[in-house]
Amino acid sequence: MSIRIVPLDEAGRLQTAAGEIPPLLLPQPAERYLARSQRLTALADGHPMAAYLAFAARIAAAQHRLVREQPVTLPPRGDYFHHCAEHGLPPLGAAAWPRDPVWRDLLRALCAELAALPGPAGEVARELEQADDAALENDARALLGGDFAAVGSARAPLLWAALSVYFSQLAAQLQVTAVAEPDDARHLCPVCAMPPVASVVRLGNESGLRYLHCSLCESEWHLVRAKCSNCEATRDIGYWSLEQGDSQQAAVRGESCGDCGSYLKILALDKDLGAEPAADDLATLALDQQLEQRGFARSGVNPLLFPG
Repeated sequence: MSIRIVPLDEAGRLQTAAGEIPPLLLPQPAERYLARSQRLTALADGHPMAAYLAFAARIAAAQHRLVREQPVTLPPRGDYFHHCAEHGLPPLGAAAWPRDPVWRDLLRALCAELAALPGPAGEVARELEQADDAALENDARALLGGDFAAVGSARAPLLWAALSVYFSQLAAQLQVTAVAEPDDARHLCPVCAMPPVASVVRLGNESGLRYLHCSLCESEWHLVRAKCSNCEATRDIGYWSLEQGDSQQAAVRGESCGDCGSYLKILALDKDLGAEPAADDLATLALDQQLEQRGFARSGVNPLLFPG
């Protein structure tokens, strides 16, 4: 990967220039899920998808409570993280990481909280709460391997929500630094190797810098602007929005690439300080429809809405 993650005990021999752009921002799960829940609740007011946004807000609120009430501890892995650093591998590569059964406890607790919901949402939550361990592991393996059809769009958001709580807490505890390397390979998260949900142009210490936001572990990694987040081409980048007039003024835009035919949303915090990657991506599905009608294919994953 072009962002190599190195354990802190190896970082002393690395030279870091003053003012260098931080390649990686590790997650803060408790703050992230609370902000997501609040943003979804705000966006639901008067929205055509109000019911689904409110449901997604319930999922994020449940994730926030799980982080507080059922914390996950990063296990000691001996030389494993040094091996990953040596070979440029993500330290929490989700498809290969030996998942602790605690993730299933998180899922069942989340489903127990949602089981009282009326209609199909409650039915799916009750079904997953009672599912056996082998079935849940098969679903997790399929999801993390990108086989969303094997799981189904009804079950996937709840399974992913529990996996996200698990992996985001592991990621938050990594004692690592990140090194930017010259090769182009930033389309997947350098922590867990999952795709982004969207990119964010940040404020504060990283003002004006664009970071991709991971759909699973909630980490963020730097990618220069006006560059395709999928193939990293720069020749034919286009920007689209739902607003009339100058798309540069929109808080949420679609960034398309004519070279690979993909797109991903990009959020500008200086246009809307409350924008949140998963929430605002979900609330602008009309923009996805427009981009797909123009022949572009989505390159990212929204953790609250899966294909099917």
